[in-house]
Amino acid sequence: MDSRTISLVRTTFKAVAAEDDGPERLTRSFYAILFAEYPGVRDFFPAAMDHQRDRLVKALAYCVDRLEDTENLLPFLAQLGRDHRKYGTVDAHYVAVGNSLVKALRTFTGNEIWTEEVDRAWNQVLGVIASTMIGAANAESNPPVWGGTVIGHKEILRNLAVIRLQLSQPMEYEAGQYVSVQVPSRPRMWRYLSPANPANANGEIEFHVRGVSGGWVSPSLVGHTRVGDQWLLGSPLGSLGVAGSEGRDMLMIGCGTGIAPLRAQVMAMAQRRLNPRVHVFVGGHHPCDLYDLETMWQLSLTNPWLTVTPVSEHEENPWWYGGGSGYAPAGFHERLTGQIGKVVASMGSWSERDIQICGSPAMIQTTKFRLMAGGTPTKNIRHDPLY
Repeated sequence: MDSRTISLVRTTFKAVAAEDDGPERLTRSFYAILFAEYPGVRDFFPAAMDHQRDRLVKALAYCVDRLEDTENLLPFLAQLGRDHRKYGTVDAHYVAVGNSLVKALRTFTGNEIWTEEVDRAWNQVLGVIASTMIGAANAESNPPVWGGTVIGHKEILRNLAVIRLQLSQPMEYEAGQYVSVQVPSRPRMWRYLSPANPANANGEIEFHVRGVSGGWVSPSLVGHTRVGDQWLLGSPLGSLGVAGSEGRDMLMIGCGTGIAPLRAQVMAMAQRRLNPRVHVFVGGHHPCDLYDLETMWQLSLTNPWLTVTPVSEHEENPWWYGGGSGYAPAGFHERLTGQIGKVVASMGSWSERDIQICGSPAMIQTTKFRLMAGGTPTKNIRHDPLY
């Protein structure tokens, strides 16, 4: 893709994003065209499309913003291609999506903006996206989905549960990656969860799930999962992991259930003989949100390279919490109070460390900006895509 092609695609997409209801109108038009001209693909999508429309816009924006950054864009698209195998996607579906998106964009922008040159630019970009995803999917030897049986479900807080599954066959993934899951009560509604343990030959996997108010899937996972439920899991995704640290000391910052992929990495590192120094900050709104400190404490006792610091925004637990004050083991590192990004940034730039941040999109952005303002190079900071 040359600079002219990228500029035309980016300018066109910005015209959509500039209008208040632009993204919503575009996605509604896209799916209307897709389902009308290719009715067979409707069965691949959930009945409620609001979340799906939002994901489409964010994924498209992510790609458009990184058209020059092929070093990161192409691996991202390859992962998406491998992940889309869980839907039963074939090459013809990519053609259908590309044709429908071009028609929706042409309808949205009008003939004055949508010239033949713009049409060629978009078809070229969508061709690169489709060919990368198709190539990665066709080259994959792992199964498109794994089956999983729930063997444990424990509600830790009123909106947080630890769920353990036995997979139908072991899954190879790097500690720190995430997978998509589908549960019986929400067919065709896939959600991303990070394993809290490294891959193992027994095929056991653990997820930490927080129920999001108003969410379609997470409240059901927390409150209605039962032992014996059958789940489906997609291919591993994400680029977090110890391998990206290149041997440097590490700083890990996790908030809420964002601690899960960091915990998995620390557990994997504990199985090795040599490791860099690792400082993990575990954060939450209240002390009770630091629900997995016992595990991290036990790991730190037997691994001198590991330091764990708990942080909570509030000094006291909420009124509804009745679990007592045993949120941290005796003798554990002193808990700090404050917003986790501000607390970590106040301790220096951490410029010599490989940094990973896991949590909500708002927490990741705030923490990243605070570290950058304190002198941390952007290239040292890693996190998964925010959508």
